Amino acid sequence: MSLLALLGVLSSTIFSGTSLLYATLGEVVTERSGTVNLGLEGVLLISAATGYGVTVSTGNPFLGVLAAMLAGGLSNLVFGYLVITRKANQLASGLAVLFFGYGLSALIGKPFVGKLINSLPRYMIPGPGELPLRYTSLFKFDFLIYLVIPMTFFIWWLLYRTRWGLGLRAVGENAETAYASGRNPGMIKFQALFVGGLLAGLGAAHLSIAFTMNWAEYMTGGRGFIAIALVIFSKWHPIRAIAGVLVFSGAVAFQLLLQVSGVNVSPFLLDMIPFILTLTVLLIWGGTRKHSAPATLGRVYQGTE
Repeated sequence: MSLLALLGVLSSTIFSGTSLLYATLGEVVTERSGTVNLGLEGVLLISAATGYGVTVSTGNPFLGVLAAMLAGGLSNLVFGYLVITRKANQLASGLAVLFFGYGLSALIGKPFVGKLINSLPRYMIPGPGELPLRYTSLFKFDFLIYLVIPMTFFIWWLLYRTRWGLGLRAVGENAETAYASGRNPGMIKFQALFVGGLLAGLGAAHLSIAFTMNWAEYMTGGRGFIAIALVIFSKWHPIRAIAGVLVFSGAVAFQLLLQVSGVNVSPFLLDMIPFILTLTVLLIWGGTRKHSAPATLGRVYQGTE
């Protein structure tokens, strides 16, 4: 395998992993409050369609990113109304949001199929500027890629070094105790969902505006479900999520390289590699590590809101 091919895999891993890491971070925040959103895939689709549509309409990709974030946050608040205010089952409500997202994103995105956009500008990282063009083109990234690792550490700081993060984790472990200590579990859950939706919107914006630079129905390709799996892989810890994202997105990039290299293997089998690898890692990790899910994850809080 040539150096150019290896660098191409690395670059593709970074690009495809960025949107996934944002989505995973958002779900970490959400689940730390005791809420699991199986509708994350639908939220990503709504955000991607909205961000792309605003970018096409205004010609400004930065406005598209903001619109995608807002769409993600509002979509999660709709889910929050169902499971927090109306106290509906979280799993059933998540599936409802998922299918709602399928339909709404198709409706929003239909006028923009095939439309060209001004994508987010890319900037060269310091160092490889003297290399040949075919190499340097692999080292140009947009600001959302440069932001994703600092954002990961910011979310870690927010969860583990602030009073708000302490309250959020307390609600996720025991909402009744958190309420007795003077906190409002319902409000904290709503806040966690909104923050998680903003992060999911960032990931969706990167996917449609900066990475693929187009809109197509179901373009997220299961990233929402993979993000939920990576939350389990990371043991609900934002920094550990980086490793899981690299494993999955690296597998995606590698199987694409195998396909374009003409490897005599069914492309459908190659497409399965990232998901098989994810399942394998989850099986191994889950069987040998102490379970660390928030104690009230998936439960409906019946107390006073």
